[in-house]
Amino acid sequence: MSRKSTKKKRRKKVDYRYTESGLDNVIIKGVEMVTYEDGTEQVCIPKIHELHRAIAHSLITRETGISAKELKFLRSEIGMTQEQLAEILKVSRVTISRWESGKEHIDSNAEFVVRRLAAELLEIDLEMTVEEMAKSCVWKVKVPVIAIDGSNPENYELLAA
Repeated sequence: MSRKSTKKKRRKKVDYRYTESGLDNVIIKGVEMVTYEDGTEQVCIPKIHELHRAIAHSLITRETGISAKELKFLRSEIGMTQEQLAEILKVSRVTISRWESGKEHIDSNAEFVVRRLAAELLEIDLEMTVEEMAKSCVWKVKVPVIAIDGSNPENYELLAA
């Protein structure tokens, strides 16, 4: 029996759809991919916490409502259970579950509170006023792509939509 070779063959920069976040609409541009001698490939994503913070920043400040998966992502990033978030929003845990599964659209007032709460707990500076954020909490059919510059993991940056 031979051991699998882990010698690196080559490195290249790629655009990577980051589904490990639980979201289908996140693309990291310029992230490093390593191809090994046996043909296996591995994407290198350092500083996941900072990457997730950049994704959260994008969700909190964008001008359209958040999707079911995005709500779940934000709730997870702020470290809350469905029960804890339900208590803050004055709804049932079942309501949170329905929002996160896409069975119902999140109430715009609840979405506003989730965005403000996430910004506060993740210490994200908001470039928008309360009024601007409130106007952004409107559900849209198409979920926009979140593009993040991954070429410098020391400073993940959102790319223009």
